[in-house]
Amino acid sequence: MSDAPTVQTASSSAAEARIADAAHTGPMLAADGTPLKKSLNRALRLQKMRALALIAPLLIFVLVTFIAPIADMLFRSVENEIVSDTLPRTTTMLAEWDEKGTDIPGEPVFEALYNDMFFAQEAKLHTRLGSRLNYEFTGVSSLFRKSGRKVEDMGEVYQDQFEDLDAFWKTGENWNSFMATDKWLASMEGWKEADGKQPAFVLRDGIAKALPKTAAAYKQFAKYIQNVDEENLYKKDPWAVIYSSLHSDLTGENGLASYAGPAAAELAAAATTAPTFETVNYSEAFKKIDKDWYDVNVWQTIKFYSPKYTNGYFLNAIDMQKSVDGVEMRPENQQIYGLLFWRTMVMSVAITVSCIMLGYPVAWILANLPPRQANLLLILVLLPFWTSLLVRTSAWKVMLQQQGVINDTLVWLGLVATDDRLALINNQTGTIIAMTHILLPFMILPLYSVMQTIQPTYLRAAKSLGATNWTAFWRVYFPQSIPGIGAGSILVFILAIGYYITPEIVGGTSGTFISNRIAYHISQSLNWGLGAALGAILLAAVLLLYYAYDKIVGIDNVKLG
Repeated sequence: MSDAPTVQTASSSAAEARIADAAHTGPMLAADGTPLKKSLNRALRLQKMRALALIAPLLIFVLVTFIAPIADMLFRSVENEIVSDTLPRTTTMLAEWDEKGTDIPGEPVFEALYNDMFFAQEAKLHTRLGSRLNYEFTGVSSLFRKSGRKVEDMGEVYQDQFEDLDAFWKTGENWNSFMATDKWLASMEGWKEADGKQPAFVLRDGIAKALPKTAAAYKQFAKYIQNVDEENLYKKDPWAVIYSSLHSDLTGENGLASYAGPAAAELAAAATTAPTFETVNYSEAFKKIDKDWYDVNVWQTIKFYSPKYTNGYFLNAIDMQKSVDGVEMRPENQQIYGLLFWRTMVMSVAITVSCIMLGYPVAWILANLPPRQANLLLILVLLPFWTSLLVRTSAWKVMLQQQGVINDTLVWLGLVATDDRLALINNQTGTIIAMTHILLPFMILPLYSVMQTIQPTYLRAAKSLGATNWTAFWRVYFPQSIPGIGAGSILVFILAIGYYITPEIVGGTSGTFISNRIAYHISQSLNWGLGAALGAILLAAVLLLYYAYDKIVGIDNVKLG
């Protein structure tokens, strides 16, 4: 009997142990009763969202001001939609023309050119297209400008004859009666400008099959009138190009035989009389405007640059061009960009080396002076940052000229004869001097930050072991300062190859960089495609040099202190 409580107690303890084990094998719970793992994941997720919210403004700023412009630049360097968008009919027909021959395209291509040119001059796009093609073949810009002013006269020949044939062809309401759908006509009858944007034009079913060229031209005409001119299309009289397209349809292949819609009688009568109309020889008409339309090179240029995307800008950026035989080098007197790229790299290296030679001693002095004196000298190093870059560059222009301060001082010291003054301006020398002065602080600051971390005891230990001052510096001090040289060199070199204000002011013709040419194409010649291609190549060159530096030296060894 005495053993019964013991047995009962043992059984109870075993049951409690099993319950405890079951509790431990289940998921651990947080204070609010949710699984601990889920609660931790939620806390980490909230923490990441807070961190993202903190950096979101900076991230958006970088995307908008840095990444987006670079992406836009890369796109502009290959984008070429203006040719095919402005001359859609012409570029389509030129696909079948043999550009390797000596014959110009046939009459159908000139007719397509007339149609495209008519719409282009109404939209004022022919001058932009001429400017684009003029980058590839000089003279095309004036050719398109002259042709745009006179192309309308060709279509008026047909317009006058159709209007003399029947007064039906004079008004826009009559044209819309058979070109547009009944639903669109009904919506336009009561439309007023106060009602807002007019309903979009809808082409009548079957009219495109009956009059394909007329339907395409009228649809393009309607789109321009409604969206660009914002005039009432219902009452707008057609352009002359519509009449020439109608004549081409009526005298060529058409589907009028199966057409039974509105104005069928007028169209049938016009089809009977149209073959007797006075016609226009488009090739002769364009030749009369300018004989350069009979130049095969003009048509080759249009065909070569008709795709929506082109490598032409990049070819121009490396002094190459497209030809009937493929890609070839430009004439020697036109090869300028290779020289500019080479000059930019060489002079940037020279500026970087100059900054190292001048900045290293200054940084060493700053690092070894007492803090009070070092801070005073550091203010002098930073002082140029308080002055405008343009002011500093202009000051160098005054100092470096032949009658400037430097030459006058050299003459006063007797080092240079009065009639043999040094040419220090408008050349590479002036660019190197001015840019070395401007970029020198970017070399001194990284060197000073690294040199501050070098313990003076290292040099004393080397000397105590018998090393000379030079040996102690070269074998102990200099290797520890190399990370600062690397950081300063990267800063100075990358800044140097992108400078264009200083070379423009003091460099003349022999001291300018490729960045000056990029600025010229962006702001003056407006050849944004070539400017973007030059910028893309410069960016690729910098990234390639950065990669080579990382492989040879190691970017991890670059330190700012």
